[in-house]
Amino acid sequence: MSDSIEVKVNIPSYEYDIHSLVKAFYPRSEVSVQVKERFETQSVLKLDVIFTDGQVEVVMLENEQPIKQGSLALSDTLTRKEIKDRFKRLIYQALSGYSGRRLPWGTLTGIRPTKIPTAMLENGASEEEIKAYMEETYDCSEEKIALSTEIAKWERKLLSALDYKDGYSLYVGIPFCPSTCLYCSFTSYPLGKWEKHVDDYLDALCKELDYIAEAFQGKVLNTVYIGGGTPTTLSAKQMDRLLTRIEENFDFTHVKEFTVEAGRPDSVTMEKLCAIKKHRVDRISVNPQTMKEETLKIIGRHHTVQQTKDAYLLAREAGFDNINMDLIVGLPGETKEDVAHTLNELKALAPDSITVHSLAIKRAARLNLFKDTYEEMGLENSAEIMDMTYAFCKEQGLLPYYLYRQKNMAGNFENVGYARADTVS
Repeated sequence: MSDSIEVKVNIPSYEYDIHSLVKAFYPRSEVSVQVKERFETQSVLKLDVIFTDGQVEVVMLENEQPIKQGSLALSDTLTRKEIKDRFKRLIYQALSGYSGRRLPWGTLTGIRPTKIPTAMLENGASEEEIKAYMEETYDCSEEKIALSTEIAKWERKLLSALDYKDGYSLYVGIPFCPSTCLYCSFTSYPLGKWEKHVDDYLDALCKELDYIAEAFQGKVLNTVYIGGGTPTTLSAKQMDRLLTRIEENFDFTHVKEFTVEAGRPDSVTMEKLCAIKKHRVDRISVNPQTMKEETLKIIGRHHTVQQTKDAYLLAREAGFDNINMDLIVGLPGETKEDVAHTLNELKALAPDSITVHSLAIKRAARLNLFKDTYEEMGLENSAEIMDMTYAFCKEQGLLPYYLYRQKNMAGNFENVGYARADTVS
């Protein structure tokens, strides 16, 4: 369905939750959720959410005719979250019955589903109790419940090593890229136009780092992550300057991980890798997104498949033994067979961790601004593709250890990080 969908509610405060759930079923439709007394558009599909004393009722209309209806009682003892969970399930059942679809994550629309099993595990719940709760409350599929529970166990183990009382993590952003990718809405600037401003940016960044180091004296630095944009758009000299400033300012006694994204293969050189390696950096990423040449051109990544392989092998030659590679599934025109080809190419490289992203259509990205063009090419993601990536990573000895979700994800799936037990991030 690509037409608009209008939702009318009679009280404020739940508009965002309703919008997210309807959008999960119909990501390509314009969804309007407003508090008002009457419908105002000619939308084919409409939803009327009516709260009265002790009850919520959901009526679905197609061409002004009621086609689905449901209601449930709301007692005074329910919390706001319990009310939200119950009426979202009511809306979910109406949309699922109408569309004939079930969402893999059910009514869950938040970014971190693992928070639920994590909290339950900390309170002593069994896996069976977690499964029953997530099925009953959120209509999650068995596969996603099992995945989130498996990852919750890993997260608890990893995060237990951090200093929560006095600890902090440092993120350093480099907002420059070789080009802007089709799906990207992050703040980044093409290096070709902004190269003369990079040193000015580093001057300001170093002042900020000086301030942070002073402000956080007495605190424990847990992790450092240099991301972007693309950090390796910096020259080797600029990278060395930045890393030196960080190491001079901050106490690395308790740092558990220092990551630098070398994500764009066309920005990677041996000189830059050596500049990174001589510092305390112990993890980098070299990100193909796909190993299909045609798709790379479509999404605006100006590198080749061979450049990806060359950059990865250069990193190994430079001595890096913890290299991550990112993939995106659901890219324009890509099929299950294309994803299988990419996985096969990665098998030969044997990265230490792989992050599988489900394509998210972000509001400000070119992919969204010109989405009709790219939808014609196909934006395919499916449970079969996600299962294939899961099985592949398991076969390579990589376990799922973190998970998050974004709005408007292809297939309403998730992003999952996989790694060996000794290279989890």
